[in-house]
Amino acid sequence: MTDIKAKKFGVISLGCDKNRVDTEKLLAILKSNGCTITDDAGTAQVLIINTCAFLNEARKEAIETVIEYSVLKSENLEKIVVTGCLPQKYADETFSALTEADVFLGTDDYDKFFDALEKSYDGERVNFVGTGSHSFSGERVVTTPAHYAYLKIADGCNNRCTYCLIPKIRGRYVSYPMESLVNEAENLGDVSELILVAQDVTRYGLDKGQKNLVKILKNLTELVNINSVRLLYCYPDMIDDELISEIRDNPKIIKYLDIPLQHSEDRILKLMNRPEGREKYLSLFKKLREEIPEIAIRSTFIAGFPTETEEEVDGLADFLQKAQLDNCGFFAYSREPDTAAYKLKGQMPYSVKKKRVKRLYAAQKEISFKKLQNYVGKTLRVLCDGIDYEKNCFVGRAYFQAPEIDGKVYFNANSAVQGEYLEVIIERTDAYDLYGRTGDYDYE
Repeated sequence: MTDIKAKKFGVISLGCDKNRVDTEKLLAILKSNGCTITDDAGTAQVLIINTCAFLNEARKEAIETVIEYSVLKSENLEKIVVTGCLPQKYADETFSALTEADVFLGTDDYDKFFDALEKSYDGERVNFVGTGSHSFSGERVVTTPAHYAYLKIADGCNNRCTYCLIPKIRGRYVSYPMESLVNEAENLGDVSELILVAQDVTRYGLDKGQKNLVKILKNLTELVNINSVRLLYCYPDMIDDELISEIRDNPKIIKYLDIPLQHSEDRILKLMNRPEGREKYLSLFKKLREEIPEIAIRSTFIAGFPTETEEEVDGLADFLQKAQLDNCGFFAYSREPDTAAYKLKGQMPYSVKKKRVKRLYAAQKEISFKKLQNYVGKTLRVLCDGIDYEKNCFVGRAYFQAPEIDGKVYFNANSAVQGEYLEVIIERTDAYDLYGRTGDYDYE
């Protein structure tokens, strides 16, 4: 019999930060079983590829990654295990075709990992999708830099946006137990920045009958090892007075909200089955800035949704001017089978969608640049993320910059320690990043 746990395991995580947390929990399963984990795929005997399937481009990346690494089977690699969203949603279509992979596991099947792998070593390709128990685990091997970590507080989604596959992949919204999440956060050790994620963090607890985001924020910020908490993916219709007050009054909560709007024009929002509308969004931003003057607001938007007119793109560009958001992401609409929007008439060529994305990015670029210019000559509290060797300086983030999705602060200092805060004098900016130095640094 093959001693599977004596094998050397490598892991590749694709997709979002929520997927990253799933990968970290799988790594903890490996570690708890005494397995050796390597970050060099070339030395791995078992390679796990945790996949995303939200968009066609993500599915393409997942399949190409499996094929790319399958060439290592001529060397040390013995098995490829494909986990996550791709097999969860598309096992029937991909298992027979993607023969480079030996094991398929879905999003809820990590407790069956060794059973599936053992069966594979007996000589079969195996599809274990749907065999797991979806039991919550708080054990993790953190893969982010040591000073920040993500905390996934829920899985699934009840928001039936017409363009989105998440409910079909991840199922209905399920809040993880609060006590378990607090214990998980406490076991992360000293964390400068804890980043709360879910498909919709603002609905935390509603599936259990009570809105509990503020309650878990209070519990998390009471932990001595958690220096600050950042909120991602807050739906606009769920940002109420209680949450606004908690963000304003709790010194450990970063004054930053990621509010995915997807569009501004009411007709398109209705077709998307999205909440609220243009004027309510602007009213929400006005209220947030009145209550929390320093609040930074980020959002994402989809361009080229079916039947979207040039006038509605003009409307979205005008909305950006009125909203004055700190950071934005823009994406071309992706027509996904098994979504309601797939059947809509008025689908448009990718070239048109790409052109609209480019236009919206240009509009936001001017807004972001002017906002960043306001910091020139001022001193910002910056969390050091490490060294940028290409730029030959330290790199970090101010409170209005979340990791990986927003800009950065590049700075010179006599010394700086990853995970510590420094006071940085901002000297210049471009459209996305700030540049400066600490007060004791002398360029000469």
